[in-house]
Amino acid sequence: MTAPIAAISSITPVTSLTTAASPTAAASSSGSAFASALAHGLDQVSASQSTASNLATQAATGTLTDPAQYTAAATEASLMTQLATTVTSKAVTAFNTVMGMQA
Repeated sequence: MTAPIAAISSITPVTSLTTAASPTAAASSSGSAFASALAHGLDQVSASQSTASNLATQAATGTLTDPAQYTAAATEASLMTQLATTVTSKAVTAFNTVMGMQA
């Protein structure tokens, strides 16, 4: 007979977005809210990559006790980097579209 699979423990969120600006506030601040949100997002990507790098070093030296930590951190860093690249690509495409309309 097979044993049942154990329950998965709860997943804690990486970060929460607490600085959501209204569209009128963002428009009145001339894009500074967008710029700060973008800078904050890029800082999070950098921190995630740094964490994954530190855990990779620990795994290579044999001091990491739980390899799942490294796997999760590396996957998170990879996904965050892919998201940042996609957002950048979409922003450039949108900018080029707007500039094409003005020509």
